[in-house]
Amino acid sequence: MLILGYISSFIMGTLLGLIGAGGSILTVPILFYFFGQDAIFATTNSLFVVGIAALVGAAIQLKKRDTNIKVGMYFAGPSFLGIYIARYLLLPSLPDILISSSTITLTKPLLIMIIFSIIMASSSWAMIRSNNSFQTESLKLYSTPSNLFGIGLTGLIVGTITGFVGAGGGFLIIPALVILLKFSVRQAAATSLAIIAGNSLFGFAISFRSEQTEYCPLLLIICALGIAGMFLGLKLSSRMNEKYLKSSFGYFTLLVASLILWDQGGRL
Repeated sequence: MLILGYISSFIMGTLLGLIGAGGSILTVPILFYFFGQDAIFATTNSLFVVGIAALVGAAIQLKKRDTNIKVGMYFAGPSFLGIYIARYLLLPSLPDILISSSTITLTKPLLIMIIFSIIMASSSWAMIRSNNSFQTESLKLYSTPSNLFGIGLTGLIVGTITGFVGAGGGFLIIPALVILLKFSVRQAAATSLAIIAGNSLFGFAISFRSEQTEYCPLLLIICALGIAGMFLGLKLSSRMNEKYLKSSFGYFTLLVASLILWDQGGRL
C-alpha cells in the first residue's frame, strides 16, 4: 500500500500542475486509504502537502504572467475567514457520533468524507455542463471582474469548505473562475494555484497539533513526490488543448467522487 501511496502522490502533483486543481481530491484519499490516517488527520495533513506543492506551482506560473493577482487577493481574505469559521466553529461543534442506531452509525469523520465526495461530484458536474460555453485564450489575462462582491462571497464559501473537508479548494475555485468570472482555464489554473497555496497553508497552520509531528517525515516525502509531479504537469499543460483539460478535469473529479461516496456509503 505504501508504494501505491507514493505513486499516487506523484500523480497528485502532476494533476495539480496540469490543471491547477485536483491535489486535495487525491491527497485526502491517499492519506486516508493508502497511509491509514484518520479522516480528521488526513484532511489536516493534506492541507500541508497541497499547500507546499501549490506554492511551488504558483511561483512558476507567476513568472509566466498567467496569474490574476487581484482576483487572488479578493479571494484570499474571505477564504481565510471561511477556513477559520470551519476549523474553530463548525468542526468543534460536531459530536464524534452524530447518529447511532441499530442500522446506521454516522461519525464525524464519515460525515466529512461523504460531504467531501458530494461537493466534488457537484463541482465536476458543473464543469462538464459548462463546457459548451468554453472560453478562449483571447480573454484579457489581467482584467478584474467588476462583481467584487461575488468574488468575495465565492471566496468565503470556498474557504469554509476548504476548512471543513481539508481540501485546497481547486475543484471549487476552477469552476468559480471559469463559470462565474469567465476566466480561461489556463488563467484560472494559474490563479487557482496561488489561492490554493494561501488557503491550504493557512488552514494547516491554524489546525496543526503537536500529536501530528509523527507524520512530518511522511508528509515531506509526499511533498517531494508531489513537487516532482508538479513540474511534469506544468510541462504537459502547455501542450494540451484547454477544452480537453476542462472536460477531463470534470470527468476525473466525478469518478473519484463516486468511488469515495460508494466506499463511505458502505460504512454507514
